Amino acid sequence: MYDIIFIGGGLNYAGAIVAAKKGKKVALIEKDMRQLGGVCLHKGCIPSKMFLHYANVVYESKSDILEGQTALSMQKLFGKKTKLIENAWQAIKKQCSHVDLIEGEAQLKEPHKVEVNGKTLDAEYIIMGTGSSAFIPEGIEYNAKDIIVSDEVLMMQELPKKIAIYGSGAIGLEMASFFASSGVAVTLIYREKSIQKRANPLIQTVLKEQLEKIGVTLLSEHSIKTAKSTKKGVHITFEDKSSIYMPLLLVAAGRRPNVDFLTCKEIKVEKGIVTDRLFETTLSKHYAIGDCNGKLQLAHAARAEVLNVIERILGNNPRPLNLDHVVKFIHTLPMSYAVVGKTEGVKSSIVPLSHFPYSAYNHAIKGVMITYADQEGFILGAEILAPNAEELVAIVGMSLAGEMDGAQAKRTVFGHPTFSEALERTFFKL
Repeated sequence: MYDIIFIGGGLNYAGAIVAAKKGKKVALIEKDMRQLGGVCLHKGCIPSKMFLHYANVVYESKSDILEGQTALSMQKLFGKKTKLIENAWQAIKKQCSHVDLIEGEAQLKEPHKVEVNGKTLDAEYIIMGTGSSAFIPEGIEYNAKDIIVSDEVLMMQELPKKIAIYGSGAIGLEMASFFASSGVAVTLIYREKSIQKRANPLIQTVLKEQLEKIGVTLLSEHSIKTAKSTKKGVHITFEDKSSIYMPLLLVAAGRRPNVDFLTCKEIKVEKGIVTDRLFETTLSKHYAIGDCNGKLQLAHAARAEVLNVIERILGNNPRPLNLDHVVKFIHTLPMSYAVVGKTEGVKSSIVPLSHFPYSAYNHAIKGVMITYADQEGFILGAEILAPNAEELVAIVGMSLAGEMDGAQAKRTVFGHPTFSEALERTFFKL
């Protein structure tokens, strides 16, 4: 009998480590223990950001004040990525020394009981963190060869000369930035009229211009009906009956929660496993965190969720997480986009980065920072388009956690020259 069984070895492991250190008897079930750490570590945000880092070096090397040519060696990058992931995996495994790690396919068919490897394990608490998988729209014949998802990109040891990418979400935009900055001819296909339609229109416009500037061909308002591998390449047909051939198609059409392991009738499943604001499912003492609950598909959100659940189980009565305060970002090049909190309010304070000389040599002339506040001046959220926006937006995240108003926020003196001083300027304008 366990105190807690964790199903899924992604960011769930963070909760397992804390619970075990606090004296709980804990088991963590993962179908492939070599994937302990989850998609983010092995096939997602860690390797993809590493790829983008080196692609940005190539982009920077093209400056008119630098001479010579720089090219990305995918073989060397693959080797460096593999070593990084192996070291991180070993570190996580070591931290789990007090956790019973069980490799196998888990099945949750009835309350408090998990079947794995022909055995039934019991626990007072069950925490599900099974993540998500790439969604392949109907009509697209995925084969992991010339019709691929991001998993295959991160296993590449040679850059293609040309690629089509379907989808303008985080994965699509980041992969378009990576390939284009590395010298690959990229066609980005997406269904909507605009890129990131929830973003401020100023940011939508600049994101589009930025992609075009690094060499991405944009094919908006195009929905793929079929995509098949042929001798001439991938034959892509659209809803309007037009078609193109491309040597390689990367499908980045979103991700779907992994819920096939769950057949317990007491636990409701809709788009994901249904939970309340405390991440408890429709069955008491059974929780779902991360991608599988369909709330936020972000590794840092999953980690925060599982740690919040563990604190609750330990009796520490933590404050419920406000998922609106979780930072979201897309690592495009050369400027990335980040957002936190609400992006509608009584007041909006907009500061273009062109007002700051620092932007001139950081490819950020068209960058922008926008802070939102309510009628009383309390900060509600922010949107940032700038180099390393994902780091800068944390300042606003802390402002939200501290329930600060503009008057409090502007007491901080930011460094000069930095991009953070543009954020400081938004606080003064509230």
